[in-house]
Amino acid sequence: MITVGFPKQYNKLYTRASTLALFTIAYNTIEGLASVFFGFKDESLTLFGFGVDSFVEVVSGVGIWHMVQRIRHNGEESPDRFEQTALKITGSGFYILTIGLSITAAINLYQGHKPETTFWGIVISIIAIVVMWLLAHYKEKVGQELGSQAILSDAACTRVCLQLSVVLLIASAGYELTHIGGIDSVGTFVIAWICYREGREAFEKAKAKSFACTCGGSCEANENQQTTE
Repeated sequence: MITVGFPKQYNKLYTRASTLALFTIAYNTIEGLASVFFGFKDESLTLFGFGVDSFVEVVSGVGIWHMVQRIRHNGEESPDRFEQTALKITGSGFYILTIGLSITAAINLYQGHKPETTFWGIVISIIAIVVMWLLAHYKEKVGQELGSQAILSDAACTRVCLQLSVVLLIASAGYELTHIGGIDSVGTFVIAWICYREGREAFEKAKAKSFACTCGGSCEANENQQTTE
């Protein structure tokens, strides 16, 4: 990472990146608490799973914040031991969540379970869509200005959180409009699949010792492209 020539400008950008990372951690914590509480209270598995996912994202967010601080000081974008551990914990968390949500969703679908309401799923998802879109936008902007693939990768992961929010909104609104219980279970299956994809991506990043690949993409493909260039 080149920091010579415009030290004040780069310091300002890294401060912004650090602030965005800390805000992501704080927001996901609050979002997770609210989603798990209302998901459990209203028996909405999609909202509950969305909340647990937010807590897993907090672990990832801590690793990202640590990464931003380290890059700011030495410019090295490959994850250190702390960040690799955070990636492995995040990946394991996503895999466990995938299994738990898939099994519970299958049981709910078989039993014809219906949530009491998915009103709070609609409210939380709308807020999350707005917040995640803004976070992804500004993270991408900072990443481009710094020329940091790691920060751009974090922005891509935030867009995955945006996808999760859209799934929650569709499932919650769909149930409120139709009261078909299976919609909540189907929404949970989709969230479980995205969690699996995120878990696989986290382990690939830890193995490759690189943040350069984007969530949902292929680390191998990105590495081959970099090698060709």
